[in-house]
Amino acid sequence: MKRKTYKDLVAEITPHIEECFPWDVEERMEQDDDLLFLDVRETHEYDTMHIDGSLNVPRGIIETAVEWDHEETEPKLVKARNRQVVVVCRSGSRSVFVTWTLMQIGYKYVTSLKTGLRGWNEYDLPLVDLEGNRIDPETGDRYFANKLLDYQHKPVDWIEPE
Repeated sequence: MKRKTYKDLVAEITPHIEECFPWDVEERMEQDDDLLFLDVRETHEYDTMHIDGSLNVPRGIIETAVEWDHEETEPKLVKARNRQVVVVCRSGSRSVFVTWTLMQIGYKYVTSLKTGLRGWNEYDLPLVDLEGNRIDPETGDRYFANKLLDYQHKPVDWIEPE
């Protein structure tokens, strides 16, 4: 059996979830839809810039954050099972996994932001820092740009283990 990659897993799950683009979300916001933005990036990413009013619950603790009686329980999220939830991450991949997970545990109206916060910023929708100060889109562009280091690239002579 061929080993699956991260991209393979995202592609496998994506057809089973709802996704939306930033302009779709902007329209829903203008219609006064009661949206809960769930940012599933790591806390240090969220602290740098995020959608104002979004809730930060990193992907790694999502399953316990949505249930009572855990140290990670997030009451606002537990109570949101019938609310419209837009899951966001940096580029729209982690949010695919979390959207799928939330659907499996009973969330009825959950969508993944297809382009992530990178696309949100490119569409010039507002992001703020930890103090609530607006982030200028150029700063967002620099932050969301790919920054692979040399050692993170696959070596030319790499042979995939079986």
